[in-house]
Amino acid sequence: MKLDLKLYRGYVNEKELVVFGHIFKSWAPDKYRLDRKGIRHAVSVIHMFRIKPLDNVEVKLRFKDVEVTTKTLVDGYFRFTIPYTERLESGWHPYEVSCKIFDYGVVENSEILKPYESKLGVISDIDDTFLVSHSGNFFKKLYVMLLKNINKRKVFDDVVSHYQALSKAGQEKKASNSFFYVSSSEWNLYEFIDSFVRLHKLPKAVIKLKKIKTGISDFLFTGRGSHDHKFEKIKDIIMFYSNLDYVLLGDDSQKDPYLYERIVKIFPQNIKAIYIRQTSKRKKQKTVAILQNIESMHVATCYFSKSEEAIAHSERIGVL
Repeated sequence: MKLDLKLYRGYVNEKELVVFGHIFKSWAPDKYRLDRKGIRHAVSVIHMFRIKPLDNVEVKLRFKDVEVTTKTLVDGYFRFTIPYTERLESGWHPYEVSCKIFDYGVVENSEILKPYESKLGVISDIDDTFLVSHSGNFFKKLYVMLLKNINKRKVFDDVVSHYQALSKAGQEKKASNSFFYVSSSEWNLYEFIDSFVRLHKLPKAVIKLKKIKTGISDFLFTGRGSHDHKFEKIKDIIMFYSNLDYVLLGDDSQKDPYLYERIVKIFPQNIKAIYIRQTSKRKKQKTVAILQNIESMHVATCYFSKSEEAIAHSERIGVL
């Protein structure tokens, strides 16, 4: 029997700690190489969706002096949400999760974020916000995902400069504003996304994705369907760090403007600015109308086609 464990970056505040991951009967999706070419890359991507999660398996968390156990849900997902009031320095801290079934055991490590003493949090979508994905064109998106490996996938011009500037905004010393990447892509693609972020030197972040998929038919509809999970995840982040002001970044290819409008209505004092990337030749009138309504709630917005426009806007409103 093969046993595999995949951890994701967690986060902690003054009262609570959250870490999460998956347990698999087969290899985890990150065990497939992302740099293969052509059809070999396509095979690797397809294998990422042919995984077998394990239900009701005991997992053990170790962090500092804390040791807690829980069990996986039906899709192999587990989450530790536990009280934590110990003093902890700002930054990234290692944690460990272990699992054992019969004679098979596995131990993995990841990190937990304790935000620095800053006033700004940044929540960004991924596909067509910083990663060129063609989400509005089903066949083109599928072609790019299957036949272009991580070294061939593109980031939008100047987006790295904008994100790096946001990570340093208002900070005297180093890049210390906290980043969260929230997407409708599934957990199957976590390693691809994290590797892409590292490759292009985008800010390190807590990444939150959609429920894991377990079959080829699911793969064909990756990133599609309801986007309500994004709303819930963004809401959870803002509630968890309610002392921060937030910049939200997304695009007009799917539902980001609608989601961000709902967020502003629920958190009228937490959102400082919203950035929406234009993904087609013309601005979408529905998006323009939504952003005008957001502006009426005293939140700055920018509907842009090039990141240099977003950078200029951030400088103009005093975010940078």
